[in-house]
Amino acid sequence: MKKILIANRGEIACRVIKSAHKMGIPTVAVYSEADRHAPHVQMAAEAVFIGAAPSSQSYLNGERIIEAALATGAEGIHPGYGFLSENAGFARMVEKAGLIFIGPHPHAIELMGSKLASKDAVKNFGIPLVPGTEEAVQDPEEARRIAKEIGYPVLIKASAGGGGKGMRIVQEEKDLQTQMERAVSEAISAFGDGSVFIEKYIGNPKHIEIQVLADAHGNTIHLFERECSVQRRHQKVVEEAPSAVLSEDLRMRMGQDAVKVAKACEYVGAGTVEFLYENGSYYFLEMNTRLQVEHPVTELITGIDLVEQQIRIARGEPLAISQESLSINGHAVELRVYAEYPLDNFLPSVGTLNRYRRPEGEHVRLDDGYREGMEVPIYYDPMLAKLIAWGPNREAAIRTLLGAIDQYEIEGVATTLPFGRFVLKHEEFLNGRFTTHFVDQYYTPEKLDESRQENARLAALLAAALYEDMHGKLTPIEHAGGRQWWENRK
Repeated sequence: MKKILIANRGEIACRVIKSAHKMGIPTVAVYSEADRHAPHVQMAAEAVFIGAAPSSQSYLNGERIIEAALATGAEGIHPGYGFLSENAGFARMVEKAGLIFIGPHPHAIELMGSKLASKDAVKNFGIPLVPGTEEAVQDPEEARRIAKEIGYPVLIKASAGGGGKGMRIVQEEKDLQTQMERAVSEAISAFGDGSVFIEKYIGNPKHIEIQVLADAHGNTIHLFERECSVQRRHQKVVEEAPSAVLSEDLRMRMGQDAVKVAKACEYVGAGTVEFLYENGSYYFLEMNTRLQVEHPVTELITGIDLVEQQIRIARGEPLAISQESLSINGHAVELRVYAEYPLDNFLPSVGTLNRYRRPEGEHVRLDDGYREGMEVPIYYDPMLAKLIAWGPNREAAIRTLLGAIDQYEIEGVATTLPFGRFVLKHEEFLNGRFTTHFVDQYYTPEKLDESRQENARLAALLAAALYEDMHGKLTPIEHAGGRQWWENRK
């Protein structure tokens, strides 16, 4: 590929452009009306306007994106994540146009995009599965029989679902029919597919995922795990690699099973296999057929540029990395920085970035797509950036990330930076025992407000102590013009 178009925006578009430029590959950006002056537009060698601000008229307009690629001579399209990244129909359109889709084949996207189909695909590979149905359930009486057989509580999930949509926990039989109707209705509204299935509800799990890479020559490897249990509304907020609780044996077994899942759908490219983990046991959850938001923590502990690997695989190159050559170096932690009100149920915050100062420092990485003075639009996901820190161990990585949060200055919109600080200082996070229920169990707006007030009190005490210390060491000196200066009296 001599030129690549990035079918995305914001920080992931900037991220892909950086790797492409490092490889000497020119890039084409696409942009909506809201993103005319966005950094990804300025970073790319070329940029093409594709429509109005709403994503349905721009970043989800597959035909317009392909037209832009053909017009500029781009040979490949990188979808990033979100938007069209897991749209098998778009991947087929790209291939039909004679272009290269920098991602898996449409078949793998379709297969792993259905929770029922993906479970069916991996069941013959010995992958641990959560007990539940193998086919969609529509009849309430059939659902009642299955739930009783599995044992309450159960989880009703949309087959085509994601992000917590079409998902209902049922604690007792009397609530089953109502919750099933709600799950089906929400699934139809969100995905156009009302298929639901029932499985045993794993009450207090960790969310562990394994990064995989697979080429077109039959080589598949894993790049260890990421811990993604700190979530709000079933969406990840803080991620780290490696997990603080996995043994080497468990890490090896989960990695081997992730490779089997990739092979089950003849996967090619970078993907992520997700598991639920509880009390030493783990269960296959789903496979994300794209680059993950949290991929930087894997890059920092392995030294592997995952975007570069995606491009090389899409060019037909065999993997130059073997499983034996990989090892974990240190620890990395990531905070997703959203324009949201953590004191008001994480509602989106829109406005102008009146002040935007990026943190700096050794082992600090910031993947962002905003600059000072830019508007944060209401049309897209409110994530401003990913703030990542590396350390030789978990404690050092957390300290570095906390320091970076303190340096990161954002004014004009509310952000999740204070929430990130709350998480990273919480005892349950520090001891590694936290689960996917961390936010529900330990976080309230009141606790965050208390934490912020305590930080302000400590800062005031420190300032007062420094003033008293310096006051005893300084003496006034009169200069011409009556101005008063101070000198250090040692």
